Amino acid sequence: MEARRILIVEGNSELRTVLAEALAEMGHEVVTASDRAEAVGRDDLEDFDLIISDLAEYADSGVQIVSELKRQRLFVPIVVTSEEAQHAGIVKAFKLGATNFVRKPYDKDELRGIVEKTLGYKLRFVEDLKVLPYVREHIEFELPSDLSLMNGVLHYIIERVAALGVIKPDTSNLFIALDEAFVNAVKHGNRNDPNKLVRITADLSAREAKFQIEDEGEGFDVNAIPDPLDPSNLFKTSGRGVLLIYNIMDEVEYNERGNRLTMVKRPESSLDAELTEALSPKKDDQPATNS
Repeated sequence: MEARRILIVEGNSELRTVLAEALAEMGHEVVTASDRAEAVGRDDLEDFDLIISDLAEYADSGVQIVSELKRQRLFVPIVVTSEEAQHAGIVKAFKLGATNFVRKPYDKDELRGIVEKTLGYKLRFVEDLKVLPYVREHIEFELPSDLSLMNGVLHYIIERVAALGVIKPDTSNLFIALDEAFVNAVKHGNRNDPNKLVRITADLSAREAKFQIEDEGEGFDVNAIPDPLDPSNLFKTSGRGVLLIYNIMDEVEYNERGNRLTMVKRPESSLDAELTEALSPKKDDQPATNS
């Protein structure tokens, strides 16, 4: 396996040395810290490919480091260690996002297997900007008018948008726009009739996220609601959901009947978005085809 940068957090100096030497023998670059405070005080945590941390009762360091990485929204796999297989902190660490567990004292073969498996997981699932411009994901749902089902769809789509990495749901208000669209389709379009379906599609790429929500209701005249581009109308109760959608999304279009909504959200201005745009194949770059 290619050499990786690994941070060891271990309170026992002898075990810290043993672990560091074992990982160095595997060809990895190893950095050590004696406790949680020293580890989380570093300003380069995101540069590590793996963190191995003990679950010492006196510091609960492994759990605290997992919590800190989660707070900073950093994806660095963490393997926790303990002499006790039933250590209470193990379950807590896994619930917070730890990826694996290794027992003390360290068995080199077991350690090698766990390190390779954990690093392999990161290499397989972390998106690469060079690949991102070529990703196209199409999602379809057809389900009865049930808001509890809509909530599940909403969370699934938001997770897929977040995984693509360009549009950030937490700062774009995308969650609000989709939620309003789904609620409108169920409550106002299909009148909560479980025999009527809601069809939802999402086409996701690095350039944009396009959504279509269609109900089986009678539709409505979108022109009858207050001007959606006038922010003062957001305080009016009539058509407020539609107004929010218009003000959050980059493109909004209803079909003539008013029962099918198409809306588009594009990446915010950011370094990631600029890099993705620069790497994306342009239409003019596509190879010509013979007719």
